Amino acid sequence: MEKSQLDTLILWFDKYVEPFLETDDEGKKNIQLKIEHTRKVCDVMELLSSGEKLSENQSFIAYAVALFHDLGRFQQYKRWRTFLDRDSDNHARLAVDIMHEENVLSEIDQTEQLLIEEAVRFHNLLTPPAVIRSNTRLYINLIRDADKLDIWRVFSELLEMPPEERASAATLGLPDLPDAASDECIKALDSGSIVRLDTIKCVNDFKLLQISWSYDLTYTTSRKLLRERSYIERLARALPERADIRRAVAKAINSLST
Repeated sequence: MEKSQLDTLILWFDKYVEPFLETDDEGKKNIQLKIEHTRKVCDVMELLSSGEKLSENQSFIAYAVALFHDLGRFQQYKRWRTFLDRDSDNHARLAVDIMHEENVLSEIDQTEQLLIEEAVRFHNLLTPPAVIRSNTRLYINLIRDADKLDIWRVFSELLEMPPEERASAATLGLPDLPDAASDECIKALDSGSIVRLDTIKCVNDFKLLQISWSYDLTYTTSRKLLRERSYIERLARALPERADIRRAVAKAINSLST
Protein backbone atom coordinates (compact mmCIF):
# COMPACT_ATOMS: atom_id res chain seq x y z
CA MET A 1 0.00 0.00 0.00
CA GLU A 2 1.19 3.50 -0.84
CA LYS A 3 0.95 6.44 1.57
CA SER A 4 -1.30 8.24 -0.92
CA GLN A 5 -3.71 5.29 -0.86
CA LEU A 6 -3.85 5.36 2.94
CA ASP A 7 -4.46 9.12 2.87
CA THR A 8 -7.40 8.53 0.53
CA LEU A 9 -8.87 5.98 2.95
CA ILE A 10 -8.55 8.44 5.84
CA LEU A 11 -10.35 11.14 3.87
CA TRP A 12 -13.07 8.66 2.93
CA PHE A 13 -13.58 7.69 6.57
CA ASP A 14 -13.90 11.32 7.69
CA LYS A 15 -16.52 11.97 5.01
CA TYR A 16 -18.40 8.74 5.77
CA VAL A 17 -18.86 9.36 9.50
CA GLU A 18 -19.81 13.04 9.28
CA PRO A 19 -23.56 12.52 8.54
CA PHE A 20 -23.96 10.28 11.61
CA LEU A 21 -23.33 13.33 13.79
CA GLU A 22 -26.60 14.83 12.53
CA THR A 23 -28.69 13.44 15.37
CA ASP A 24 -29.88 14.33 18.85
CA ASP A 25 -27.46 15.37 21.58
CA GLU A 26 -27.22 11.93 23.16
CA GLY A 27 -26.67 10.27 19.81
CA LYS A 28 -24.02 12.81 18.86
CA LYS A 29 -22.15 12.08 22.10
CA ASN A 30 -22.10 8.35 21.35
CA ILE A 31 -21.12 8.74 17.70
CA GLN A 32 -18.36 11.19 18.62
CA LEU A 33 -17.10 8.64 21.15
CA LYS A 34 -16.59 6.11 18.35
CA ILE A 35 -15.02 8.60 15.96
CA GLU A 36 -12.50 9.59 18.63
CA HIS A 37 -11.94 5.93 19.52
CA THR A 38 -11.12 5.13 15.91
CA ARG A 39 -8.61 7.96 15.69
CA LYS A 40 -6.99 6.97 19.00
CA VAL A 41 -6.75 3.32 17.91
CA CYS A 42 -4.96 4.54 14.78
CA ASP A 43 -2.54 6.46 17.01
CA VAL A 44 -1.91 3.36 19.14
CA MET A 45 -1.43 1.30 15.99
CA GLU A 46 1.36 3.64 14.91
CA LEU A 47 3.07 3.09 18.27
CA LEU A 48 2.72 -0.67 17.96
CA SER A 49 3.99 -0.65 14.38
CA SER A 50 7.06 1.30 15.45
CA GLY A 51 7.65 -0.70 18.63
CA GLU A 52 7.32 -4.04 16.86
CA LYS A 53 9.43 -2.82 13.92
CA LEU A 54 6.93 -3.34 11.13
CA SER A 55 7.92 -2.41 7.60
CA GLU A 56 6.44 0.73 6.05
CA ASN A 57 3.97 -1.30 3.99
CA GLN A 58 2.93 -3.37 7.00
CA SER A 59 2.44 -0.17 9.00
CA PHE A 60 0.14 1.29 6.33
CA ILE A 61 -1.95 -1.90 6.22
CA ALA A 62 -2.13 -1.99 10.03
CA TYR A 63 -3.29 1.64 10.07
CA ALA A 64 -6.04 0.85 7.55
CA VAL A 65 -7.22 -2.03 9.75
CA ALA A 66 -7.38 0.34 12.72
CA LEU A 67 -9.25 2.93 10.65
CA PHE A 68 -11.97 0.46 9.61
CA HIS A 69 -12.16 -1.90 12.58
CA ASP A 70 -15.25 -0.15 14.04
CA LEU A 71 -16.76 1.09 10.80
CA GLY A 72 -19.92 -0.90 11.55
CA ARG A 73 -20.48 0.92 14.84
CA PHE A 74 -22.01 3.97 13.17
CA GLN A 75 -24.76 2.10 11.32
CA GLN A 76 -25.20 -0.09 14.39
CA TYR A 77 -25.92 2.87 16.64
CA LYS A 78 -28.08 4.64 14.07
CA ARG A 79 -30.29 1.56 13.59
CA TRP A 80 -30.38 0.11 17.10
CA ARG A 81 -29.12 2.89 19.45
CA THR A 82 -26.69 0.48 21.07
CA PHE A 83 -23.09 -0.74 20.81
CA LEU A 84 -24.02 -4.16 22.19
CA ASP A 85 -23.72 -6.70 19.37
CA ARG A 86 -26.06 -9.25 20.96
CA ASP A 87 -28.87 -6.67 20.92
CA SER A 88 -28.21 -5.58 17.33
CA ASP A 89 -25.71 -7.13 14.91
CA ASN A 90 -22.03 -8.07 14.81
CA HIS A 91 -20.31 -4.73 14.27
CA ALA A 92 -17.25 -6.36 12.67
CA ARG A 93 -19.36 -8.11 10.05
CA LEU A 94 -21.25 -4.86 9.45
CA ALA A 95 -17.92 -3.12 8.89
CA VAL A 96 -16.89 -5.58 6.18
CA ASP A 97 -20.33 -5.33 4.55
CA ILE A 98 -19.99 -1.54 4.41
CA MET A 99 -16.48 -1.79 2.97
CA HIS A 100 -17.89 -3.97 0.20
CA GLU A 101 -20.97 -1.81 -0.40
CA GLU A 102 -18.88 1.35 -0.60
CA ASN A 103 -16.12 -0.36 -2.59
CA VAL A 104 -13.72 1.55 -0.39
CA LEU A 105 -10.69 -0.71 -0.96
CA SER A 106 -11.06 -0.92 -4.74
CA GLU A 107 -7.74 0.83 -5.41
CA ILE A 108 -5.81 -1.44 -3.03
CA ASP A 109 -3.99 -4.60 -4.09
CA GLN A 110 -6.39 -7.57 -3.77
CA THR A 111 -4.06 -9.46 -1.44
CA GLU A 112 -3.91 -6.43 0.86
CA GLN A 113 -7.69 -5.99 0.63
CA LEU A 114 -8.15 -9.48 2.05
CA LEU A 115 -5.63 -8.83 4.82
CA ILE A 116 -7.58 -5.75 5.90
CA GLU A 117 -11.03 -7.30 5.56
CA GLU A 118 -10.21 -10.45 7.51
CA ALA A 119 -8.44 -8.55 10.29
CA VAL A 120 -11.53 -6.34 10.66
CA ARG A 121 -13.92 -9.31 10.45
CA PHE A 122 -12.20 -11.29 13.22
CA HIS A 123 -10.93 -8.54 15.52
CA ASN A 124 -13.77 -8.80 18.04
CA LEU A 125 -13.92 -12.57 18.51
CA LEU A 126 -13.10 -14.03 21.92
CA THR A 127 -10.65 -16.31 20.09
CA PRO A 128 -9.67 -15.73 16.43
CA PRO A 129 -10.33 -18.69 14.11
CA ALA A 130 -7.58 -21.27 13.69
CA VAL A 131 -7.93 -21.20 9.89
CA ILE A 132 -8.21 -18.01 7.84
CA ARG A 133 -7.86 -17.39 4.11
CA SER A 134 -5.16 -14.73 4.23
CA ASN A 135 -1.87 -14.32 6.04
CA THR A 136 -3.46 -11.74 8.32
CA ARG A 137 -2.67 -13.15 11.76
CA LEU A 138 -0.22 -10.27 12.35
CA TYR A 139 -2.92 -7.66 11.73
CA ILE A 140 -5.56 -9.49 13.78
CA ASN A 141 -3.21 -9.54 16.76
CA LEU A 142 -2.22 -5.90 16.26
CA ILE A 143 -5.80 -4.59 16.05
CA ARG A 144 -6.89 -6.66 19.04
CA ASP A 145 -4.11 -5.11 21.13
CA ALA A 146 -4.62 -1.57 19.80
CA ASP A 147 -8.39 -1.77 20.31
CA LYS A 148 -8.01 -2.91 23.91
CA LEU A 149 -5.52 -0.18 24.71
CA ASP A 150 -7.92 2.53 23.63
CA ILE A 151 -11.02 0.91 25.14
CA TRP A 152 -9.13 1.01 28.44
CA ARG A 153 -8.55 4.74 27.89
CA VAL A 154 -12.20 5.36 27.00
CA PHE A 155 -13.55 3.51 30.00
CA SER A 156 -11.01 4.93 32.46
CA GLU A 157 -11.87 8.48 31.37
CA LEU A 158 -15.59 7.68 31.39
CA LEU A 159 -15.49 6.55 35.02
CA GLU A 160 -13.77 9.78 36.01
CA MET A 161 -16.52 11.91 34.43
CA PRO A 162 -19.78 13.02 36.08
CA PRO A 163 -22.51 10.49 35.12
CA GLU A 164 -24.52 13.08 33.19
CA GLU A 165 -21.56 13.75 30.87
CA ARG A 166 -20.91 10.13 29.95
CA ALA A 167 -21.73 8.64 26.54
CA SER A 168 -24.58 6.35 27.54
CA ALA A 169 -23.92 3.52 25.09
CA ALA A 170 -20.34 3.01 26.30
CA THR A 171 -21.47 0.88 29.25
CA LEU A 172 -23.66 -1.32 27.01
CA GLY A 173 -26.83 -0.55 28.95
CA LEU A 174 -25.58 -2.41 32.03
CA PRO A 175 -26.85 -1.36 35.47
CA ASP A 176 -24.31 0.60 37.52
CA LEU A 177 -24.46 -1.05 40.96
CA PRO A 178 -21.51 0.32 42.99
CA ASP A 179 -21.21 -2.62 45.41
CA ALA A 180 -22.06 -5.46 43.00
CA ALA A 181 -19.70 -7.84 41.21
CA SER A 182 -20.43 -11.35 39.96
CA ASP A 183 -18.51 -14.23 41.57
CA GLU A 184 -18.18 -15.90 38.16
CA CYS A 185 -16.36 -12.87 36.74
CA ILE A 186 -14.08 -12.51 39.77
CA LYS A 187 -13.16 -16.20 39.63
CA ALA A 188 -12.37 -16.00 35.91
CA LEU A 189 -10.06 -13.04 36.45
CA ASP A 190 -8.41 -14.71 39.46
CA SER A 191 -7.67 -17.80 37.36
CA GLY A 192 -6.00 -15.76 34.61
CA SER A 193 -8.89 -16.29 32.18
CA ILE A 194 -10.73 -13.81 30.01
CA VAL A 195 -14.08 -12.84 31.53
CA ARG A 196 -16.79 -13.73 29.04
CA LEU A 197 -19.15 -11.00 27.87
CA ASP A 198 -22.15 -13.28 28.32
CA THR A 199 -21.40 -13.59 32.06
CA ILE A 200 -21.40 -9.88 32.93
CA LYS A 201 -24.43 -8.47 34.71
CA CYS A 202 -23.39 -4.96 35.79
CA VAL A 203 -20.84 -2.21 35.12
CA ASN A 204 -18.41 -3.61 37.69
CA ASP A 205 -18.41 -6.93 35.83
CA PHE A 206 -17.56 -4.99 32.67
CA LYS A 207 -14.58 -3.49 34.50
CA LEU A 208 -13.45 -6.99 35.50
CA LEU A 209 -13.82 -8.13 31.88
CA GLN A 210 -11.61 -5.26 30.71
CA ILE A 211 -8.99 -5.97 33.36
CA SER A 212 -8.92 -9.62 32.23
CA TRP A 213 -7.90 -8.46 28.74
CA SER A 214 -4.42 -7.91 30.17
CA TYR A 215 -4.00 -11.68 29.74
CA ASP A 216 -4.84 -11.43 26.05
CA LEU A 217 -2.19 -9.00 24.79
CA THR A 218 0.18 -10.30 22.12
CA TYR A 219 2.98 -7.74 21.94
CA THR A 220 5.66 -6.52 24.32
CA THR A 221 4.96 -2.96 23.17
CA SER A 222 1.30 -3.36 24.16
CA ARG A 223 2.14 -4.51 27.67
CA LYS A 224 4.64 -1.66 28.00
CA LEU A 225 2.01 0.90 27.01
CA LEU A 226 -0.52 -0.61 29.40
CA ARG A 227 1.92 -0.41 32.30
CA GLU A 228 2.89 3.17 31.44
CA ARG A 229 -0.72 4.35 31.20
CA SER A 230 -1.90 2.59 34.40
CA TYR A 231 -5.31 1.77 32.93
CA ILE A 232 -5.74 -1.38 35.04
CA GLU A 233 -5.04 0.53 38.25
CA ARG A 234 -7.52 3.24 37.23
CA LEU A 235 -10.25 0.67 36.58
CA ALA A 236 -9.46 -1.15 39.80
CA ARG A 237 -9.95 2.01 41.86
CA ALA A 238 -13.59 2.04 40.73
CA LEU A 239 -14.28 -1.53 41.94
CA PRO A 240 -15.68 -2.57 45.34
CA GLU A 241 -13.15 -2.94 48.16
CA ARG A 242 -13.13 -6.74 48.39
CA ALA A 243 -10.20 -9.00 49.11
CA ASP A 244 -11.04 -11.44 46.31
CA ILE A 245 -11.24 -8.61 43.76
CA ARG A 246 -7.97 -7.04 44.94
CA ARG A 247 -6.19 -10.39 44.74
CA ALA A 248 -7.45 -11.04 41.21
CA VAL A 249 -6.51 -7.54 40.04
CA ALA A 250 -3.02 -7.82 41.56
CA LYS A 251 -2.43 -11.05 39.62
CA ALA A 252 -3.43 -9.32 36.37
CA ILE A 253 -1.09 -6.39 37.04
CA ASN A 254 1.80 -8.69 37.97
CA SER A 255 1.31 -10.67 34.76
CA LEU A 256 2.26 -7.60 32.70
CA SER A 257 5.85 -7.81 33.95
CA THR A 258 6.39 -11.41 32.86
